[in-house]
Amino acid sequence: MRRLQSGTVGIDHGDVVLFSDFEHDGDMWRGEGPRQNRQAVVFATPYLNPPHVQVSISMWDISNKTNTRVDVQAENITNSGFDIVFRTWADTQVARARVAWTSIGELPNDDGWDLY
Repeated sequence: MRRLQSGTVGIDHGDVVLFSDFEHDGDMWRGEGPRQNRQAVVFATPYLNPPHVQVSISMWDISNKTNTRVDVQAENITNSGFDIVFRTWADTQVARARVAWTSIGELPNDDGWDLY
């Protein structure tokens, strides 16, 4: 559990369309083996410290002819943003995907003083 020391807690969220590979026979739709798509997200306001970030699939369009194999994670989390990483492997065919995210963390306190 993360204990927030500040009285100023920030929550940010969004929904990101990662790819639409069926339109142009992209790697996620026609490729095989390990594949990934990475999308940078910038927070509306930087946090005091790297926040907790939760990601989830909010939409996917996937072939029913192959097994469904998907991994979605938040990586490289900093005070100002993070990367959404969507991975698949083997013969899985993903036409398109959208990922929702929420971040929760401490914001700088306007009453705080930075002396040095």
